[in-house]
Amino acid sequence: MDNDRNLTTNMEPATVLSISIAVIVVAITGFSVYTAFGPPSNKLADPFEDHED
Repeated sequence: MDNDRNLTTNMEPATVLSISIAVIVVAITGFSVYTAFGPPSNKLADPFEDHED
């Protein structure tokens, strides 16, 4: 039971850093996809459509 209680104290600092960076990258990617294709995409302007000749 003691091993389950302090799981984070047994992890290496490099493992914690790697997991933290991976979580940040996944969060930024998810937010970018949501912004590009989700409801906020209606507010984005297409610069190529604005300057048609």
